[in-house]
Amino acid sequence: MTTSIKFDVFGRRILTIRSEKGWQLFYLSGDGKRRPADDLIVPPFVAESEMVSFLEDLCHEWASDRHPEVLRLDES
Repeated sequence: MTTSIKFDVFGRRILTIRSEKGWQLFYLSGDGKRRPADDLIVPPFVAESEMVSFLEDLCHEWASDRHPEVLRLDES
């Protein structure tokens, strides 16, 4: 089973996909394109329910006054 979830990570849109291989992350553009987020590694043991907290810890240096949090955008 594959699960995909979109997040706003301190102002950057990220798509996470979980499959039997583990987590894959992609940066999303405004026009629907995506590119691998090779600089973001999520271990396979991280649960879907822990993803917001994990992304907050992993990317905290991206935080700003304008974008102070990680938000789950949707599921598909």
